[in-house]
Amino acid sequence: MKKYACIVLMMFSIIMYSQTKKNGTVYLEHPAIEAVEAMQQADIAGDVDKVASYLADDFKAYSGTTLKKDDKGTNKEDYLKWVKNRKDWTAYRTLTRHGEAYPDAIEYKDGKIWVQTWNYLKGVHDKTGIKIEMPLHNLYRFNDDNKIDLEIYYNHPVGQNIREAFNARTNGTIYNEHEYINKVRRMVAALENSDVDKGFSYFTEDAEFYNLDMGFDESHSLEEEKNGFTEMLKSWDIESIDVVGYPDYLEYEKGGAKVVQSWWDFRVKRKSDGKQVRIPVMLTHDFNDDGMITREIGYYTTRKMEDK
Repeated sequence: MKKYACIVLMMFSIIMYSQTKKNGTVYLEHPAIEAVEAMQQADIAGDVDKVASYLADDFKAYSGTTLKKDDKGTNKEDYLKWVKNRKDWTAYRTLTRHGEAYPDAIEYKDGKIWVQTWNYLKGVHDKTGIKIEMPLHNLYRFNDDNKIDLEIYYNHPVGQNIREAFNARTNGTIYNEHEYINKVRRMVAALENSDVDKGFSYFTEDAEFYNLDMGFDESHSLEEEKNGFTEMLKSWDIESIDVVGYPDYLEYEKGGAKVVQSWWDFRVKRKSDGKQVRIPVMLTHDFNDDGMITREIGYYTTRKMEDK
């Protein structure tokens, strides 16, 4: 059986290779690559005349992700307007090869030369402050006069975010009184009175906890946070936890998030020597649709409590 299997595999390989057919050559180095990368850097610099020198008169650019069946593309004149506008609208622009990727020049048997590039674009939109960081994949075709007559580009639609940022718009409702605010108050009051079980009963079993003393990717589970608070009570007395200002409940339209943010004056006294510590605290609590807290982010640090 093994013998027959080997024969079948060999026959399959022969069939596969017999069906291959070369249609051109791929180059790692080529004058067309040099031309494309020079044109790209001229684009980044906003040098309209230099970009124009690389483009054919009948040049067209197309989005490779458009859903328009009759898309007529962008002609040379409008493309050069893009070059100028991008220079005027964005700052700190850079375009580099993306990681270990490098461009290819493909010379087909019909004589057409294509260059494909993988780049990474960075910049900041001047008007909105939106940060631009995205990969770009472009294809360029050269005509018989060694001018670029076609560009096909694939990129993330960061332009949509920029367009949306031009106009003020609402994103939900802010409440200064709400049942979720009441829950946060009750939770903090329970912890102030060392009622650990009640204080953590407002959280889901898979709730996550973050604070400024943690690493960027660190978090505590409900059990870890509860145990940590219990251990703290062995060495410290909570004198008071007082609200500063008033909490807000934000019910977002975008994403449907439900968040209470609150500010507190946290005062504790060390049992061993009576040392008193006062810590400013900001908390955000995410709620699920059942009214339970799924995440707490604490903008505070307990380093003062570690001092001798």
